[in-house]
Amino acid sequence: MGKFISALLPLGIFVALAALLFNGLMRDPSAIPSTMIDKPTPEFSRPSLLDPTRLVTQEALRGDITLVNVWGTWCVSCRQEHPQLLRLAGREGIKIVGFNWRDERTRAIDYLRSHGNPYALTAMVGDTDPLIVNWGVVGAPETFFIDRKGTIRYKHTGPITPDIWKDRLRPIYATLKSEP
Repeated sequence: MGKFISALLPLGIFVALAALLFNGLMRDPSAIPSTMIDKPTPEFSRPSLLDPTRLVTQEALRGDITLVNVWGTWCVSCRQEHPQLLRLAGREGIKIVGFNWRDERTRAIDYLRSHGNPYALTAMVGDTDPLIVNWGVVGAPETFFIDRKGTIRYKHTGPITPDIWKDRLRPIYATLKSEP
């Protein structure tokens, strides 16, 4: 009997590992859970990218449905999503606030001047800034939906493509717009 159990043990381990692998493959990699959902935006005060004498605070995220977009000029995926952000800010009239992360000010300003600026405001955020930790950011790009009251309602990890906007994010935006 002991030899029989010893022979089945590797098979049992293989089946368990295969089940874990299959479960991981079926998950959406952009759906990284966030502990910040349905919580108020953390307090912050950072210098504006375009005017360092002006501070960007959490108050800028209240009153309108706002997308907060974490980006950097060093981020290839951020560059890929940039045209979509321009469309959202332009055609759709969506308020986007940027957190420019781990960048040099002049490089970020030059990038926005040459590629267009979809951001109503952009806060400069340093490499190890506690703001990134407080928001639960793990990489760039990451985008948060903030409701009119300043509550984080959704987090998207990865670039916003036209299909992701149409299929996943626009319905969330429409729901938030319909709320009082």
